[in-house]
Amino acid sequence: MTATDPALIALSQSWCALSLLHGKIEAHIERALESRHGLSMREYSLLDVLSRQHSGPGGHLQMKQVADAVVLSQSATTRLVTRLEDRGLLTRYLCDTDRRGIYTDVTEAGLQLLAEARPTNDTALREALDEAAKNPELAPLVRTVEELRVPA
Repeated sequence: MTATDPALIALSQSWCALSLLHGKIEAHIERALESRHGLSMREYSLLDVLSRQHSGPGGHLQMKQVADAVVLSQSATTRLVTRLEDRGLLTRYLCDTDRRGIYTDVTEAGLQLLAEARPTNDTALREALDEAAKNPELAPLVRTVEELRVPA
C-alpha cells in the first residue's frame, strides 16, 4: 500500500470520521456534566467503573484494571483517584489478602453524585448522537453505535 492507495485513503477517512464522532460526543457530554455536576467526563467514567465493583471473587479492580477501563495511564488514573478522594467521592483501602494491593471504592457521596449525573450523561449522549446523525459522513457511524450491543 502506498500513501495514494484508495483503500488506505478510505481507511484514513473512516478513522478521521470515527475520531470526529468521538470528539463531538465527548465534548458535548463533558460540557453537560461539568456545568450541571462539576464532573469531568473522566471523573464520571471513573466513578461509573468503580461503582460496578462487587465483593465477590474478582469483584474489586486493581489500579491497572481501572486505568485500562477508563483509558488512562496508571499515573493519570492515580491522580484522578486522588482528586476524587480529596472531594470525598472515593476511598482507598488495602487489600485483605495482598497488603501491596490498594483498592478504591465509591463513597455514598460519590454514588449519589453518580446517580444524579447518570441521566445528564445519558441525555447528553443522545443529544450528541442525534446531532451527529445529521452529518452524512457521521450518520453511518451513529447507526453502528446505536445498533452495537456489547456483551455484559
